[in-house]
Amino acid sequence: MAKQGKKYQEAAKLINSEATYEPAEAIELVKKAASAKFDESVEVAVRLGVDPRKQDQAVRGVVVLPHGTGKTKRVLVFAKGEKAKEAEAAGADFVGDADMINKIQQGWFEFDVCVATPDMMAEVGKLGRILGGKGLMPNPKAGTVTFDVTKAVQEIKAGKIEYRLDRAGQIHAPIGKVSFDAEKLDENLKALMDALNRAKPASAKGIYLKNIAVSSTMGPGARVNVSVFR
Repeated sequence: MAKQGKKYQEAAKLINSEATYEPAEAIELVKKAASAKFDESVEVAVRLGVDPRKQDQAVRGVVVLPHGTGKTKRVLVFAKGEKAKEAEAAGADFVGDADMINKIQQGWFEFDVCVATPDMMAEVGKLGRILGGKGLMPNPKAGTVTFDVTKAVQEIKAGKIEYRLDRAGQIHAPIGKVSFDAEKLDENLKALMDALNRAKPASAKGIYLKNIAVSSTMGPGARVNVSVFR
């Protein structure tokens, strides 16, 4: 195991790894323990009581964080005609159809999220291997395959994030930056947990929310009292 640096070791002294904290307290500790020279992201890891191998227990969805993530996402919209104009008016960074598909096939990836109108998916499907491998493929479940491109673009710009269960049965998601007020981070955390509770699969048995931890990009994690969100 790699040895942690001195900064990390000093930060770790602020947080008792065996203790669980109320959400607001955990967030305050994570903010204090952040020591990087850049504005670190604050991230949440949630372990769920579901079987990731079973398709009917997959947990995936989107949520608009009330205070955003602190990062402005570059949005690419695949659309034609009036829908292309609508996307531009909504604030999309890049809009196009065959021209954008060709550009991506040549190795261009200067965007963070893709949105596509349903009539474009037959063409966008050609990028399945390229975009899918990077987690950028438009998906109806994520609200990124839609004719309502105005809503899609505005929500992404406002702080919509996608969450998805990984193979270990965990959800990892950003809830803001260390520079955010603790209250804003707390409200973003609550919005995420509300979304996860609503996304509970009907087939899930036993305890659904098992463990929650918050941490900064380079800092130690703080365990959160999970009963608050059950």
